[in-house]
Amino acid sequence: MPVAVTEENICNANALFWEQMLAMRVEPIQRATEAEVHCIGAEHLVGSCDLAGVWIGRIEVRLSHGLAMQATSAMLMQPVESVQPDDALDAIREIANMIAGTIKSALPRPCTMTVPSAEVEPADFCILPRTDDSVTVFFRHTAGELMVRVWQQMPCAAPKPATEPKSETHLLAQMCA
Repeated sequence: MPVAVTEENICNANALFWEQMLAMRVEPIQRATEAEVHCIGAEHLVGSCDLAGVWIGRIEVRLSHGLAMQATSAMLMQPVESVQPDDALDAIREIANMIAGTIKSALPRPCTMTVPSAEVEPADFCILPRTDDSVTVFFRHTAGELMVRVWQQMPCAAPKPATEPKSETHLLAQMCA
């Protein structure tokens, strides 16, 4: 089952938010091949929204710490030095909500979206630009990197036991439960 969203949908939703809402420009990072893995470093911020209906899955927005602080500063119209960790998490929730809401308009209907969640991810996150169940676009700004990932839930099979609570296998098992 191919993911219903294209790289173009993701780039358009991303540009709409960053350019119109924050007057910031992020550029897509061109991949040499579809098999080239890209990573975003440890201590990045991740915001996500789950979707349900005809299309079931998750939309994630991951920002490097530096870009998260710069974006929060722009949203709050404050100097970067005055941005607090809770402010950044609130901003990431709003960024995820805005980008996911725009991408949602390209998905089959009916489709509902959860309230966004956000957290600091302590580990590196590495992924291919396209897998059977996801499409990811990577972006660059002078303050850091960003990735937007649209992950479609595949038909449920017997999930493998999760070895860690935040593994994708565990998340899929929760979504299939």
